[in-house]
Amino acid sequence: MKTLSISQVQRELHHLDNFDIVEIVDKKRDIVKGYFIDSKYKSVIDALVAQEKKQSFSTFAGMWEGRDIDQQTLREHAWRR
Repeated sequence: MKTLSISQVQRELHHLDNFDIVEIVDKKRDIVKGYFIDSKYKSVIDALVAQEKKQSFSTFAGMWEGRDIDQQTLREHAWRR
């Protein structure tokens, strides 16, 4: 995996064309700011994001953890209490 600073990305954007994954760092603070991932992985990333949203919503709902529910169902059951 290639590592680039924020200023390198700003000056030479073409560096992103040669790699699938690039780590972007803030060299002044020595902090990883994020990752550039090539667009050919978009479907994989979208699936992971959807899965993470579903898990975080289920965890937030507590008793509904792991179930396939929507917000409307959760609201209906909350009012019955």
